[in-house]
Amino acid sequence: MRKILILSNVGSNIYKFRKELIEQLISEGYNVSISCSYDKYVPKLEELGCKYIETIVDRRGKNILNDIKLLVHYIGLVKNIKPDVVLTYTIKPNLYGGLVSKIKKVPYITNISGLYTGLQNKNLFSSVVMLLYKTALKKPHCVFFQNETNHKIFTDKKIIGKDIKTAVISGSGVNLTNFFFTEYIDNSKSISFVCIARIMKDKGINELLEAAKQVKELYPDVTFNIVGGFDEDFSELISTYEDNGVIEYHGEQSDIREFLRNNHAIVHPSYSEGLSNVLLEAAATGRPVLASSIAGCKETFDEGVSGFGFEPRNTNDLVETIVKFIELPYEQKAQMGRAGREKIEKEFDRNIVVAKYTDAIREAINA
Repeated sequence: MRKILILSNVGSNIYKFRKELIEQLISEGYNVSISCSYDKYVPKLEELGCKYIETIVDRRGKNILNDIKLLVHYIGLVKNIKPDVVLTYTIKPNLYGGLVSKIKKVPYITNISGLYTGLQNKNLFSSVVMLLYKTALKKPHCVFFQNETNHKIFTDKKIIGKDIKTAVISGSGVNLTNFFFTEYIDNSKSISFVCIARIMKDKGINELLEAAKQVKELYPDVTFNIVGGFDEDFSELISTYEDNGVIEYHGEQSDIREFLRNNHAIVHPSYSEGLSNVLLEAAATGRPVLASSIAGCKETFDEGVSGFGFEPRNTNDLVETIVKFIELPYEQKAQMGRAGREKIEKEFDRNIVVAKYTDAIREAINA
């Protein structure tokens, strides 16, 4: 039986965005092992038929000893499992999983899901990471990018050679059955927005809170809902804004579909993305997208047709965009939602991504 080893940071990312790929691989007779940090989604992955290998991935830490331990752990995994293909996702699995796969001469497929804000700064840390990427991406079978901007950066900076097969795919795609279209909700009484993201600076939470405050001064009946767990310590600030009636905070949710259906638009002031899954899911639901005009967000909507973009880190521009949306006629808002769904159906069906992966895996095995 052919064996696939998947390396990632946490189970939630794999289950939420790669579930259909795993199901397809298992249905084709592959033995699938998953290495990631334990979370509540790991039992769900095991229910699919995967073998779980507990792996401590300090995804935001810079402790070199922890990273060495992870590298050694991956060496042991590849040695013991002897996978036919390794799939890597997220930065540290990409770096260290790629290095080990290259050394052990195992075919591997890497997914670049974004550059992350810290890597875009010119400092020692970003230089080291880029050097590691350059080493890890010497011999992959294929590198998948989630937006053309990241692809161009990696090729222009010669992080990947011209002989390496690359492709830009539709992010993780959307399961169009799970995220089905729903008719636009009434707005005769008030408009409500939702932000669904990890609570951290790089997701634009500071700008969002200030923008919500300013918009509420102009439109007191407007509601701002925030959904997501804390990646950084914003609990006190969130509580202050909630106590003052600026926002409603709902914590981390395992199922976000209700929040998408029950709001008029999604707001996503992120600084950096690979390709934002939540924006794809919102558009698939039929909700307009208000998002930073950055790679990884701007691909998910058509400007003025299914959403509006705004300058990242710019609270004033964010406020102006939200106000512009509020003042649109109801039917135009609803039409933006319908246009968003049409775009997702044409460009971002998850089945497209699954097919590209399964094709690449077969090619890697037969190479």
